[in-house]
Amino acid sequence: MFDSLIEEPTSISDHQEARFVRKGFEREAERKLTAYRVQASKPPNFLVIVMDDVGWGDFGCYGGGAAVGAATPNIDRLAGESVRLTSCYSEPSCSPSRATLMTGRLPCRHGLLRPPMYGERGGLEGEVTLASLLSVGGYNTQAVGKWHMGEARGSQPQDVGFNDFYGFLSVSDMYTEWRDPYFFPEIVNNAKREEWIKNRPFNRCFVHAISGQEPEPIEEVTIPVLSTLDDKWCKYSENFIRAQTESDKPWFLYHCTRGAHFDNYPSEEFAGKSAARYPYKDAIVELDSIVGRLLHTLDETNQRSSTLIFVTSDNGPEAETWPDAAYTPFRCAKGSTWEGGVRVPALFSWKGMIPSGRVSDGLFSFCDLLPTTLRLSGLSDSLPADRYIDGVDQASFLLSDQAESNRKFHFYWLGQVLSAVRGGEYKFMLNAISDEESGLYGNGGFTGVAQRFPYGRFYNLYLDPKEQHSFMVRKLAYISAFQDARRLHLNTFKRFPSKLKTRLNI
Repeated sequence: MFDSLIEEPTSISDHQEARFVRKGFEREAERKLTAYRVQASKPPNFLVIVMDDVGWGDFGCYGGGAAVGAATPNIDRLAGESVRLTSCYSEPSCSPSRATLMTGRLPCRHGLLRPPMYGERGGLEGEVTLASLLSVGGYNTQAVGKWHMGEARGSQPQDVGFNDFYGFLSVSDMYTEWRDPYFFPEIVNNAKREEWIKNRPFNRCFVHAISGQEPEPIEEVTIPVLSTLDDKWCKYSENFIRAQTESDKPWFLYHCTRGAHFDNYPSEEFAGKSAARYPYKDAIVELDSIVGRLLHTLDETNQRSSTLIFVTSDNGPEAETWPDAAYTPFRCAKGSTWEGGVRVPALFSWKGMIPSGRVSDGLFSFCDLLPTTLRLSGLSDSLPADRYIDGVDQASFLLSDQAESNRKFHFYWLGQVLSAVRGGEYKFMLNAISDEESGLYGNGGFTGVAQRFPYGRFYNLYLDPKEQHSFMVRKLAYISAFQDARRLHLNTFKRFPSKLKTRLNI
């Protein structure tokens, strides 16, 4: 039996994370890909659905669904046709996660350490994105929904490889929080302050943009408009999928939902439709409906067997906004590197290619999507060689029946600080965000303070998924292996220095 903790990965190149190369699984994956290329007229399509602040435990296939007041039949059905990952890792918050997904690089390399504020500069300038690589490789590329990787030109979707964008550049609360008299009476009831916030340098509309052009405002995002956005964006994606039946090119659709980021204002169709009858749960019911609609469109256009589908969330629950918040069975929440902040749901489906109904706890990082997608599309040679790629090719893990993950370690970064390392069932932690303080709505990752554990903490995530019992002093035999992993990881920053102007705290 393969043991990822004691086996050594293979170095692919000096600018990419080492990975396991198991010849039997690699041959099986290549056999499937070769057979697909022989019978298909073009490379596979990619539908990536990223939900916002949705928790590991929200969907029925992860133990949530009806049990937590919001049934998810469409997502659960998809899970039965997918490989369902139980240890997929995002970054601690929205923008870092999305940029990591798009670049195959950790936040301390691509530079988006936290969500940008109103009109703040910075973003994806200088980065090579999955969209740009697929576009050059002959794909039609479409982004829909939430962007949140920089509002400045040069960082907008149409500037980094997408042929078309229909969505908003920021995040839900930026558009609506100050309009709500419950949360901001001092603005809503003060004309001067309302005018002041309206003049802040950010685009208050959702927009449409074509490659290389300025975004065109579509509609100002008021609270009533916000409640309609997921439906409007889904219709746009449905139309894109239908239109691709007339194209001789493969396509990449990056569909990012508005839900279920606070504040949730359910549309009339979904208000009160969850068993819980709370806004967040109503949003989950709508997101499930959206997944169902997109899958139905693939089916009715006969594109299901030519499309890899990835459904995930950008991070764990935003606990500070409870009860308008997700559920996770793990410790802490968004903003932290405890499991609750970064372990997210992940379904991969490709009819006839990915074995159905499989569940795996193999490690998968958001970094891995880029090299995996390039392998599946036949574009691996386009992987940038002038920068370090933290992702590993996981094609054989997804395609081969009962295959193991190709990733040995997952590295948790908390801003500019290396927080922890996971290998196998073990997690070695040196830095964290505290979650002992009780905020108004409970403990969340943004309200804690930085903690440093001089000797480290060592958790067995199989015995202790809530990370409550460090037993490092009883497991010293493992520590040197994790220290070596940490050292080798940090050495990559010597060979490929971070683009950040401030020095990494390593």
